[in-house]
Amino acid sequence: MNSTNIHQQVRDQYTAALQRAQAKAGGAGCCGPIPCGTAAQFARYEGELDAHPEAAAASFGCGNPLSFAEVQPGQTVVDLGSGAGFDLLLAADKVGPEGRVIGIDMTDAMIETARANAAKAGAQQVQVRKGHIEQMPIAAAQADWIISNCVINLSPDKAKVFAEMARVAKPGGQFRVSDIVARDLPAWVKSDELAYAACVAGAIDEAAYLQGLRDAGFEEVQVVARHVYAAADVQALIASDFVDAGLPQGAWQDRLHEIDGKVASITVTGKKPLTSACCGVAKCC
Repeated sequence: MNSTNIHQQVRDQYTAALQRAQAKAGGAGCCGPIPCGTAAQFARYEGELDAHPEAAAASFGCGNPLSFAEVQPGQTVVDLGSGAGFDLLLAADKVGPEGRVIGIDMTDAMIETARANAAKAGAQQVQVRKGHIEQMPIAAAQADWIISNCVINLSPDKAKVFAEMARVAKPGGQFRVSDIVARDLPAWVKSDELAYAACVAGAIDEAAYLQGLRDAGFEEVQVVARHVYAAADVQALIASDFVDAGLPQGAWQDRLHEIDGKVASITVTGKKPLTSACCGVAKCC
């Protein structure tokens, strides 16, 4: 699959998943709607799920990138792949009316939903822009914080995403990203389009992920939370509503042992140096 096809496939799958999430009474989970209890377990939002219930019901994250983040009132937060806007609203609560929260997403249905959720919450400091995270529609050196929740794994060019993060971050700006990583995935997983949309097939090795962030110019890059998925976790991750979309559930169940322990959700933090040689990227500072 080329980049254009991957982007279109992800847009189509998440538009359909959003529609299903909005149509059912249940909550949402990691890269696909699953029961609320499981969502809280995977994403560790706990009580925060009640703060903005409509946005939470259409959240497809694998972690809580804002947990323990030292976001301060008046700061600017940029959310990569902001989806239906749950993390945008949590960020807005932290930065307050004097701050700014910018979401970037490529899926029209998600953008429309996020804007509606922000309007309902009265979060005037939230702005949602359409674009790809490999080429962000935002000027350089804007973000005090960059967050993302189970999105970068979907990108066909993660090095570009990391470079764009370095460009958009202010000197001294920080990131806190929750995402899926994987190692030694079987070829049948990597080639499955629905598994790609479900955040598994496009995931890369944790060491490569961290090195990519360092190569982009970030420092103090470290994993601060990790949850390794057992076979049952992977089933919940890949299945959920994506089974209804055509994922061959029986085939996956028969081969889940091949993925056991090879997929994990991690939360990664780091910062852009106060001074740098433009992170190896032209005009990034």
